[in-house]
Amino acid sequence: MRHWLRVGLGVSAVAWGANQFVPLLLVYRDDLGISLATAQATFGLYAAGLAPGLLIGGPFSDRHGRRLVLLAALVTSLAASGLLLAGGDGVGWLFAGRLAAGVASGAAFSAGSAWLKELSPEAAGARRATIAMTSGFAASPLVAGLLAQWAPARTITPYVPHLALATIAILLVAELPETSLRMAPARHRAAVLGSRRFRRVVVPLAPWVFGSAAIPLAYLPGLVQSRLGGRALIFGAVVATITALSGIAVQSAARRLDRGDGRDLLRGGLGIVTAGLVVAAGAAAATSVTLIVVAALVLGAGYGFCQVCGLLEVQRLAPPDQLAGMTASYQALSYTGFALPFLLASIAGDVAPQTGLAVLAGLAGLTLLATTRAATLSPRT
Repeated sequence: MRHWLRVGLGVSAVAWGANQFVPLLLVYRDDLGISLATAQATFGLYAAGLAPGLLIGGPFSDRHGRRLVLLAALVTSLAASGLLLAGGDGVGWLFAGRLAAGVASGAAFSAGSAWLKELSPEAAGARRATIAMTSGFAASPLVAGLLAQWAPARTITPYVPHLALATIAILLVAELPETSLRMAPARHRAAVLGSRRFRRVVVPLAPWVFGSAAIPLAYLPGLVQSRLGGRALIFGAVVATITALSGIAVQSAARRLDRGDGRDLLRGGLGIVTAGLVVAAGAAAATSVTLIVVAALVLGAGYGFCQVCGLLEVQRLAPPDQLAGMTASYQALSYTGFALPFLLASIAGDVAPQTGLAVLAGLAGLTLLATTRAATLSPRT
């Protein structure tokens, strides 16, 4: 097996562990009697674990190697599933498991994305990293949802495939040679992070990357749960899978839009996100199952475009020996988007879902205008 495929499998295994939890939100709401806001908090706690995983794991891998960090992330991902296995007995286990899954993902995605870039030809690294992450995101909710619906022990069995996949990935990654360089002085990274293009293009773009994916993953299916009855669990799993597969399907189109100054890719990504949020607002207003599926397709495509765009921007701004640290900084910003479903759920008593989604669509449109203008004024160097 080629080296980049082994790294990709490791990244995908950690992504599987991150997203297998999504369809089980409905199970835990029923079995533990937790509120919608608490369920969304368990989902959002994943983002809290990402920050230390990204900001420590990325620079650490620049200094000490990609393999060590990715292996540690895989072991932590295994431990996270072990904690979630006990989640049927209390919400505290869910909080601990989701936090550990976030730490594992942060470390794996920063070091793994840098490693894939180093093992890939020009421009292929960003696409391979996106596909590796998204394939794990795509498969796990469908498998976990099917097992939770029809297999015995519905809060235990869904985690078994991840335990097997992560174990295999550990064995494959452990045999790989190292590629990373020693880290350059921190002031050089600070200079890049403070550059005009990073501040005005990458920073405003980043939250929409996973914000666009998180809304169909964790928010929209709950709006029609009462209409679907016993089919709600499978519907949530299917929507999560559609979102991720859509993100994979647009990779070729994203590559073709990657020209010169990056404006076309920005327009494509943020334009699709804006359109998807408009469709999501319509789905919420009509409580339409069909429109939720359409919104998942569109928002998933927006995620795919924006992720490729963000990773390419970072890879072209970062010196080679700071690649993982810079990638970590970008991804820490991108994962703030996972807070959007929690924010929408927390204001549900005061603001209609369609209104909140319409406001987000307006903000995405403003981000589109601001970033494309900034990309013109701050060309890549």
